[in-house]
Amino acid sequence: LLNINVGGKSFQIAHRVAARYPVTRLGKLALYTDPMKKLQLCDDYSVQRNEYFFDRDPSIFLYIFHFYRSGVLWIMDEMCPSNFVEEIEYWGIHLKYSQRCCRILFEEKQDELNEYLKIQKELEAELEPLDSAEQFEGKFLGRFRKMIWNLIENPYSSVPAKIIAVMSSFFVLISIVGMTLSTVEEMKHKTGKMWMEQLEMICAIFFTSEYLMRLISSSSFKNFLRAAFSAVDLVAILPFYIQILFENMDEGDMLYHEELHKVESVSKLGKVLKLIKLMRIFRILKLARHSTGLRAFGFTMRQCYQQVCCLLLFIAMGVFTFSALMHSVEHDVPGTNFTSIPYAWWWAAVSLSTVGYGDTVPDTVLGRMVAFGCISFGIILNGMPISILYNKFSDYYAKLKAHENET
Repeated sequence: LLNINVGGKSFQIAHRVAARYPVTRLGKLALYTDPMKKLQLCDDYSVQRNEYFFDRDPSIFLYIFHFYRSGVLWIMDEMCPSNFVEEIEYWGIHLKYSQRCCRILFEEKQDELNEYLKIQKELEAELEPLDSAEQFEGKFLGRFRKMIWNLIENPYSSVPAKIIAVMSSFFVLISIVGMTLSTVEEMKHKTGKMWMEQLEMICAIFFTSEYLMRLISSSSFKNFLRAAFSAVDLVAILPFYIQILFENMDEGDMLYHEELHKVESVSKLGKVLKLIKLMRIFRILKLARHSTGLRAFGFTMRQCYQQVCCLLLFIAMGVFTFSALMHSVEHDVPGTNFTSIPYAWWWAAVSLSTVGYGDTVPDTVLGRMVAFGCISFGIILNGMPISILYNKFSDYYAKLKAHENET
């Protein structure tokens, strides 16, 4: 018999039983004749009791011991997958010796654990800043850059840092409100336009200063330019300067500019300016820097891109299918709007979303039956993935908030 002590518990296994599995640790222990090789397989050896000691988990070894007796490796649900895999790898036993049903459930649990750990790691990285205060030690103007970094990136470091974080969100909201009011007819006269331009200039100056401070305090310019929030900050300030560049391209020809201002709505330059001004709407993404909810939403979209793509695929299939059916049963009706399948796409999309504007409706009984099927399919389609997305969003938001509070 092989006398084995695992973590303080003694076991006895016959040599012939352990030798059935020569690639395992105990199988080698039973087959080796060289005492030095045997000592390399265990942690210690007692000469008086002729006992081999292994400093491993005795509770898991019970399943290893049962494997040598029965030839089947049993796996219990309450076991930690990582710990169990580590133990059986130490003893040299492969997972293939377990029953297929147990192995499938164990692998599913292992995949769930790996996915959970991966998400936890990504959630922690979501809250970690691009740099850390320790990275400025020994660098050029390290103390000054560290002070600016704490002021801009760490709102909990001091009261001025908290004030700057609040001001950043305040200027974003003011900028969006100003852009909205600039489209109101009453604000397009000379006085209102002047006030809107001054407000835009103040916001642009603040955003530029904030961007430059982040750039100066960054320990790696390459990583800074590649970061998503840096791109958002850049998009927030570029429209203002591009607009100034376009408006002052030909300062010498004032008449040309006056004429250009009159036909701005139809000129190419005017259309470009309108598009550039519209880019200011992306400033609202800057709120994600200080909003856990927006971060959780973006994180949910990144983690659930497969479900989102699957939802879009189902929507596309439904639009094409029900638009074709509706055209086939309604195209002969006088005065119908379903003159072709592409014309029926809008109706199918509106019906699938269960919005139902009512601008295009079927006239025949068959058409109404197709419409009922389209609406029913839309209700089922919207009910399945949205619940998954909402549950994941709630889970990620709670975890982000917990990590944020711990930090």
